[in-house]
Amino acid sequence: MRTNEVLDTLIPILGPPVRHGEADLVAQIGQEWGVRFPSDFIEVAGAYGHTMIGEFIFLAGASSIRSYAEQMGTHMDENTTVPRAVLPTPGGSLLWGNTIEGDQLFLQPQDDGRWTVSAFRRNHRDWLGTTHEFGEWFIGVLSGELETDWMPEWPPLPLDIEM
Repeated sequence: MRTNEVLDTLIPILGPPVRHGEADLVAQIGQEWGVRFPSDFIEVAGAYGHTMIGEFIFLAGASSIRSYAEQMGTHMDENTTVPRAVLPTPGGSLLWGNTIEGDQLFLQPQDDGRWTVSAFRRNHRDWLGTTHEFGEWFIGVLSGELETDWMPEWPPLPLDIEM
């Protein structure tokens, strides 16, 4: 899914972007860590980052990706269920958010250059890897089109965003 298409699809789900001009800051963090974040994640985190969505998912943004990686990354690095280190460790996964139930949300780099959504599901005590890239997963989960057994039934759209 193209970046503009992702943002256009999110507007009916989340309302208009709550951040402006932060996509470049998100991309810069990736560059500092020696990786190129997926463009759909950069744009979404730049437009809706550092918010609580639908009272359930925290999405890190330009102002919180570093501190979130520092704070939670150590815990995830010590968790034997999580298969790889967390960025900024070279080759690590991007820890981009969490749920209110303590599930940790990742983008995991793949050999083919894609980054796919994965999660450490706290209540299930497992690692869930998907084949979905960020935009596809995020839109699918928030719209209810991608069924999961660990996400809530969302209220009518647009979902609330807490800054």
